[in-house]
Formats: sequence, structure tokens, C-alpha cells
Amino acid sequence: MMERLLIEAPDVWDAALRALPDPHVLQSWLWGDLKARQGWRVQRYLWQSAGQPLACAQLLLEQRRDAWLGYIPKGPVVDWSDAERMTEVLADLGRIARDEDLLLVKIDPDVTAESATGKALVACLRDRGWHYSFEQLQFRNTLVIDLQPDLDEILARMKGKGRYNIRLAVRKGVTVRPATPADLPLLVDMYMETAQRERFAIREPAYYRETWRAFLQSGFGSGFIAEVGGDPVAMLILLHFGKRAWTMYAGSYNRQRQAMPTYLLQWEALRYARNLGCTLYDMWGAPDVLNASDPLWGVYRFKSSFGATLVSHIGAFDYPPHPWRYRMQVTFHPELAALRH
Repeated sequence: MMERLLIEAPDVWDAALRALPDPHVLQSWLWGDLKARQGWRVQRYLWQSAGQPLACAQLLLEQRRDAWLGYIPKGPVVDWSDAERMTEVLADLGRIARDEDLLLVKIDPDVTAESATGKALVACLRDRGWHYSFEQLQFRNTLVIDLQPDLDEILARMKGKGRYNIRLAVRKGVTVRPATPADLPLLVDMYMETAQRERFAIREPAYYRETWRAFLQSGFGSGFIAEVGGDPVAMLILLHFGKRAWTMYAGSYNRQRQAMPTYLLQWEALRYARNLGCTLYDMWGAPDVLNASDPLWGVYRFKSSFGATLVSHIGAFDYPPHPWRYRMQVTFHPELAALRH
């Protein structure tokens, strides 16, 4: 039998999280702390037995008019292949949602959709009254690289274009250096220009400055800048927690793109993650449907040139303690059932 605890100490939380399989950086104390600064309420639940961590769920709470919404980004973290543990955690989340009188609680764990575990989890969710969410906040698909082989083998697994462009960048004089907090204005400026060029939605610059500064200073994040002849042309922010690393933020200026700086940038970040002891490099995001008409098709082709493997997760599911309220809001006022993230 598991007991549920409310954790209020950062070191206790992160240590418990690291003891579980595949912990995600969006469940780390630091991520929750950043969200608390942005106005969310944060509650961190640990399930344990005989002092052994068995599951963690960092619950973010946001008020939308007269309703509260809950979100557990890339969680809960638990051994989803353990059917008994899975059922108990989901039941407990339902109790928390009812006790907090939430309109919904949303989860989106990193569980592969086509795996036996993923299929069992989706069946369990549906049986317990969870609904595939009308609002998918995170990428359902991503591309990952196994960092356990040696670097020569990782390079050999890449597509020819990826290897060629890494070497081309070196010949063109591209160099990569670590970024520091003093580089934050430059990093944000490159990211803003990329968003404008690629036409994807972004937040205010202050959000990125605060988030990236916190990760760079905490040791859970590292920044990289690619330069050509001392001129900065591309950037990447790498987040890492446990045995995984994520390239959540990357950007470039329009100049010197023919020198292929982004290829060498990814390669150096990958090498850095491997040296940290990470075993998986998550390139964060891929199209839902592999079609050339998808806005992310160019991003997919770039990432896949590194020999990355496409992984499809189950996506986000909502549990509504009061199903009729949930249906009314989603049908007639979906904006009041949607989370900012």
C-alpha cells in the first residue's frame, strides 16, 4: 500500500524524482518554482512505500474565472508497466481533483503510444473516466537519439546529410562556445528572430530571460552559441535532468546559414549531454503526421538527419471530477477550460 505525501523541500523532491524511471525536467522542482513565479499554485505529491519513492506528480493549478484547472506536465512519473501502481496513482489523482474541486486535471506522461504499456495505460484511463484532451499542450511526437553508443557509432548512425553538414560547418570556420547569463539578451534576440522567420508563437522576452537564467544558474541547463569568425549566428538551450537531455529552445539569425552552424551546434550539445552521463537526447518536437505540408516538416527533416528515432506518445488526457461541467465548458466556453503553459 502506498502513502501519499505533500513535499515542500526541493532536495527531497528532486531526489525522489531521480529515483523513478524516466523523470522529466518539467516535473523538476525548478520548473515548478518558475511556474509559481508566473502565478501558478504548485503542489508536489510523492507516493512511497517503506520510504521508497514509487511515483511523483507536480501539479500546477491555475484559476480561469470561477474554475480551477490542474496540469501535471510530462507526468506523473511512475513505472507505468506496473498495473497496480498505475491504477492506484490514477485513482488518487481523481481524489485530489475532487478534493480541490477542479474542472479538470490534465496529464501527458512520456509513454509510447504503440507499446504494450501505452495501450494498457490508455485503456485504464478511459475505463476510469479520463478523456483524450481537446487541448494538447506539449508535442505528442518527438525525435530522440540514444547516447549510449560511442561517438563514432552515433555519428555513423546519422544520415549522410547530417554528417556532411557537421563537417562542412567545421570547414567553414564555425565554432561553438558555452553561453553564460551575460549572453541572455543575445540568446533571446536570436530566438525572437527565429520565431518571426518560422512563424511560431512565442512569449514575451522576459519569460525566456527568467527561465533560461534559472536553468543556467541551477546546473540543470546549458547554453551554446555558434559563431562564424566571432560573429554569433545560432543558439541552443539544453535542459538536463536525470539521464535525459532536451533541446527545448534553439534559434538562429538569418546570416551565415550556408555555413550550417546549427548542425555543429546540435552535435556539440549532444556530445556535452553524453559527457554529463545522459543516455537519451530528446530533440523536442516532431509533426503529428509525417507530411511535407506540415509546418514542422522542415524541422523534422533537420532533426532526422542526426539519425534520431521518431517516438509517438499517448498525448494529454483530462480527468473531469464533474463530467457535465467539463462537457459544458469544452463545448460552449473552451477558452475557460484551456491552460496557459
